Amino acid sequence: MTTASAKVCLVTGAARGIGLATARLFLENGWRVALIDNNRETLHAAEKTIPDDTGLCIDCDVSDPGQVERAVDQTAAHFGRLDGLVNNAGIADFGPIAQTGFDIWQAIMATNLSGPFLTVQAAAPVMLRSGGGAIVNIASISGHRASTLRVAYGTSKAGVIHLTKQQAAEYGNQGIRVNCVCPGPVDTEMAKKVHDAVIRQSYHDSIPLNRYGEEREIAEAIYFLVSDKASFINGQILSVDGGFESTGIGLPDLRAKQGNT
Repeated sequence: MTTASAKVCLVTGAARGIGLATARLFLENGWRVALIDNNRETLHAAEKTIPDDTGLCIDCDVSDPGQVERAVDQTAAHFGRLDGLVNNAGIADFGPIAQTGFDIWQAIMATNLSGPFLTVQAAAPVMLRSGGGAIVNIASISGHRASTLRVAYGTSKAGVIHLTKQQAAEYGNQGIRVNCVCPGPVDTEMAKKVHDAVIRQSYHDSIPLNRYGEEREIAEAIYFLVSDKASFINGQILSVDGGFESTGIGLPDLRAKQGNT
């Protein structure tokens, strides 16, 4: 496949972390990639590591309908097609319900939930012109499990899970598959800054694999779902979390008892 005919994926929140790891994985596999992000500084830093002939970096806030439309139009004009979309852009603000201002609630919902709605709405017509495609929305295990201090973030990610099912139901018979990846604790730069030793140990105790995930491991799951190898997978929610979501509570005690038998 020549560069000009290679498939194209648009990745949001692509300037760092899971988004950047995902963009790099697509590039490694011969795709052309549009990386969009609203942090110009980190986006420009990422741009220096992306090949000019296969990568395109676009400054875009996914909560703004006009900016989303322009980013998708720019991607289509530059590459001539669009085959994949990864909705990774997201923000978080953790705090008690009583201290979560409506402005914080609105900002998180605008990026985390409205963002995937807007990007799919803009990207789907372009995908259909190329014969269809695949979309992966990034939610979180916080969308499955309630937790203190995450009223806005967790609710937004629960919304992404259901939005995925709605999109899959409507676009599936048109040739666009839509699935969702729910990462557990991942060793991103942000996690390294905000998760102290006590928090990290608590996560380790609650995850059967006893560790954080790596950005590349999340990217591999995303790439699979976008690729043709997942051609009959649609409307599914995949937790990539070392078993955290499936095990519930009580794991540390069980481990201790297991060690004594």
